[in-house]
Amino acid sequence: QVQLVESGGGLAQAGGSLRLSCAASGRSFSRYAMGWFRQAPGKEREFVAAISGTGSATDYTDFVKGRFTISRDNAKNTVDLQMNSLKPEDTAVYYCAGVIGSRSRLRGREVDCWGQGIQVTVSS
Repeated sequence: QVQLVESGGGLAQAGGSLRLSCAASGRSFSRYAMGWFRQAPGKEREFVAAISGTGSATDYTDFVKGRFTISRDNAKNTVDLQMNSLKPEDTAVYYCAGVIGSRSRLRGREVDCWGQGIQVTVSS
């Protein structure tokens, strides 16, 4: 199983950008579909985006389509989330997640490993 560590969160203004990165340690990173979830205070953790093991296919939830981009580098064992046109409602703790197999499992909240989470705060 891989271990995941997020970095790159922080404070941004509405309309601004942030880039999150997730570093994976362990073997067989390319076997894992990877994704990002987020959890705002008082709300359930929700799916944001996912990418296949090869990086050839991606999925996004509707509220981030056209604003967020997920990517991965299997040579470096990293997965990134570029967040543009940020809104105050994007404020949350963001979690990196991985699952062996199809990225559709992530949308179904089937997760094999989680990162510890990183705070993103967007001010209006």
